[in-house]
Amino acid sequence: MPNGSHLSEYAGLPVVEFTGWEAIRDEYAIAMHWAKNGKRHPSLPSSYERLFEALGEPASVAWRLRAEENSYRGRPSQNLTEHLDWFAEIVPPEQVGALVIGHTEHDDPENGEILRELIQRAPKYTGLRSLFFGDILQEECEISWIDHGDMAPLLAAFPQLTSFTVRGGSESLGLLVTEPHGLRSLAVQSGGLRPEVIRDVCGSNLPDLEHLELWLGTENYAGGETTAEDLAPVLSGTAFPRLRSLGLRNAEHADAWVALLAEAPVTGKLRVLDLSLGTLTDTGAQTLLGAPVFHGLERLDLHHHYLSEDMEQRLGAALTASGVEHDLSDRQEPEVDPDEESGYFYYTAVAE
Repeated sequence: MPNGSHLSEYAGLPVVEFTGWEAIRDEYAIAMHWAKNGKRHPSLPSSYERLFEALGEPASVAWRLRAEENSYRGRPSQNLTEHLDWFAEIVPPEQVGALVIGHTEHDDPENGEILRELIQRAPKYTGLRSLFFGDILQEECEISWIDHGDMAPLLAAFPQLTSFTVRGGSESLGLLVTEPHGLRSLAVQSGGLRPEVIRDVCGSNLPDLEHLELWLGTENYAGGETTAEDLAPVLSGTAFPRLRSLGLRNAEHADAWVALLAEAPVTGKLRVLDLSLGTLTDTGAQTLLGAPVFHGLERLDLHHHYLSEDMEQRLGAALTASGVEHDLSDRQEPEVDPDEESGYFYYTAVAE
């Protein structure tokens, strides 16, 4: 499950968690000596080794900040806004190129505190290019419960961002970017993405967007009801003329989306298509086999699917013959369900 473990890599960089806040501040001289000489100091926990190495070259990693219990020397836990202050004391903000915001245990996301704090600090983060907002595990918070609010002011505060990912798409999430923004990559991860969010994305002023990833989800959530009409500006190729990579992931009606993509103008412009994490069956695979447009792709990601073994082999062989790099791993078996018309129930990868 994609939200079953924290990111280990983001924006092509290893993710390093900034932990032991007061310990790092109190032992700053030791930390810097460690970072410069590459030798662990015996008085500090070995778990800090990777962290102190990163302190010597802050731009070489993606920094993760999250609220958690701080057990070092019995010090109390702190909220994420305090972590942000301590982080800025030790890591020069202008040297941070990639940032991952995790679980905000002691902060209520619904009141917008974290957004306000990041927006307030934005002028100092002149080198920030990639931001992941919501690296939150299922055990920390179900994805359908994550409610961040309107992301548009955050993007406006960081006009230099080229990559932005947000996890959690329910209730108040907003993503309508009205002023031109230089984002080249946008991803929205959700168990059920509301049509209003899809329409926000389609209506955003993102002339340089090359990669768009939407986790459509299921109708069992407060969302997951996106239609072809909602996504029409993307499917027609008019919303983002430079788009070359499209992900319609974690989709309950994967076969239907494949049928639409077979006829959509945007598909012929794509180099990469990602339909992974969804409920693709032999019906959708038959469309993939028969539509030439899919065989002109450079890469097709279909992992986590419900294809029969025979169809998986047939499709894999056809894609290989066409020179399409592909991923057909993680074949699933549907659950027997007499209440369903087909007699089976198909789960997306991220579901509750």
